[in-house]
Amino acid sequence: MIERRTVFKAALAAGAALVAAACSSETGGTAKPTGANSDGEGGGAQPVAKITAEPAADTKDVPVLKPAVLKVADGKLTECKLSADGGKEVKGDLSPDGLTWTSSEPLGYGKTYTYAAKATGSDGKPVEFKGSFATIAPAKQVRATLNPADNQTVGVAMPISVKFQSPVKNRAAVEKALSVKTDKGEVEGAWGWLSDSQVDYRPKEYWPQNITVNVEAKLYGVDLGGGAYGKADVTTKFKIGRNQVVKVNTPDHQMRVYRGGSQVKSYPCANGLDAEVDRNTPNGTYIIMTREPTAVFDNARYGYTNVNKKWACRFSNHGEYIHENQDNAANIGKNNNSHGCVNLLEADAKDFFDSAMIGDPVEITGSKLSPPMASDVKDWNYSWAAWQGLGAK
Repeated sequence: MIERRTVFKAALAAGAALVAAACSSETGGTAKPTGANSDGEGGGAQPVAKITAEPAADTKDVPVLKPAVLKVADGKLTECKLSADGGKEVKGDLSPDGLTWTSSEPLGYGKTYTYAAKATGSDGKPVEFKGSFATIAPAKQVRATLNPADNQTVGVAMPISVKFQSPVKNRAAVEKALSVKTDKGEVEGAWGWLSDSQVDYRPKEYWPQNITVNVEAKLYGVDLGGGAYGKADVTTKFKIGRNQVVKVNTPDHQMRVYRGGSQVKSYPCANGLDAEVDRNTPNGTYIIMTREPTAVFDNARYGYTNVNKKWACRFSNHGEYIHENQDNAANIGKNNNSHGCVNLLEADAKDFFDSAMIGDPVEITGSKLSPPMASDVKDWNYSWAAWQGLGAK
C-alpha cells in the first residue's frame, strides 16, 4: 500500500480568510448546524449548507480501494478529516472550488474510519458533519511475488511471472490489476495462467533487445475470490539484454548460437540418445534458467549419481542442461548418446557459459520427444493462439 502526502489550502467564501483544510476519517453521520438549534431559536433560520459523504455513515464492508469523498452543497468546506480507528489521519485533496474532498491513499483492511468535516454555507453560517464507516476484513490476505526482480538484465525470451501464496479464483480481477510497459513503446503480449497460483506474461515474439520493462501488479485491495484479497502491490523494473538465441537440431550434432539473427558460434555437441525416445533431448523452445559453474547430476533410473560437470546451463526442469562432458569427447560432434542434455567439450562449454544470460531462448528441433509440458517454464511451448487461451475467461 503506497502512501502519498498532500498539503492544500481552501479560500473561504465568507470572510475572505484562508483556512487550512485537512480531511481524515472518523465516523460517517449527519451535518449539524452550529450556532442555531433545529427550531431556529437564538440563531435565526437553519443553515443552508449540506455536507454528504461517500461511503455514507454506518456503511459496512467498504472496499479499501474506493476513495472516501466529502461534498458540500450551498457552501464551501473549511475543514475535512478522516481518521482510522480514531488515530492516524488519511491524506486527501480538497478541490480548488472547495466543494469536494477526496482521500488520496488506499484505506486499510478491517478498520473503522471517522469523518469530521466543517463547512460555511452561502448564507455565512457554519455546519459540521460527523460519521463512521467500516472497511472489509478479508478472510485471508494473499501475498504475491514478481519475477524478474528489479534491475536484472535478462534474455529476450524471459517471461514475467506472478506467483501467489495460495490459489486465485478471480483471475479476471487479477489481470485487470497487472500492467506491462516498455521504454520503447508497446510490445504485443498476453497473460496466461499456468496454474491457479501462477500467471505469466510473454510477448507474441521474443522481446526486442536492449529495452527496459516496467511491471506493476496493483494487487492490494483486489478481490481474489473465496474471501481472499491481495495483501500488497508489487512492482519490478528490469532490462532485456542483447538478442542471443541457441539452436540445436539434434541430428546435426551442432549447437549454434545467434546474435541479432546472425550466427556467431557453432559448437560440436552430443544430444540425447536417438534410439531411446525417453532419452531424446526434447523438441521445444526453452530458456536458460540457471548458470552453474559446477553441477551435480543424479539419475537412479540410469544408474548414475554424484556426477560432477562444469559450466552447466539449465534450460528445463525436465532435467535438461547444456554442460561440459569432456568424458564423452569421443562422441561429441558425432553421436547422440546423452540422457537428454546437450554435451559440449570443456573449452566450448566455458565459452558458451560466459556468453549466456538467464532468459536466453534455446530452440530444440529434430528429436522424437515432444516438449515436456510439466516443466516449470513452458511458456514458449504454446502456440500464440493457445497461449492467449490461457488468459482469464
